[in-house]
Amino acid sequence: MAFDKQKRRLKIKKRIRKSIFGTPEMPRLSVYRSNKHISVQIIDDVNNKTLVAASSRNKELAEAKGNKSEIATSVGELIAKRALDKGVNKIVFDRNGYLYHGRVKSLAEGARKGGLKF
Repeated sequence: MAFDKQKRRLKIKKRIRKSIFGTPEMPRLSVYRSNKHISVQIIDDVNNKTLVAASSRNKELAEAKGNKSEIATSVGELIAKRALDKGVNKIVFDRNGYLYHGRVKSLAEGARKGGLKF
């Protein structure tokens, strides 16, 4: 039985989220990728709070030039900068069912370059 892409991603997401959980000491970095944009949140699952968020639609990145992978790298650097300002430096990476490839990988590398450890 063939799955469509969305069902496949949700199945992978459930499998990933069984083992990944964000704590106040080590929150979860969750990625959402659409066709045009990419969004990231750093979430504390214990208190059900979003600590920091960034997106390719932010004002700082609205004039960003380049392809989608380059913009994802700059979103990763932006989220790292905001997280370090809030005192978060270690995270758990939640790729949200997307393959660790392309824009998701670029975002993770940008966050690492910005100073986050995961």
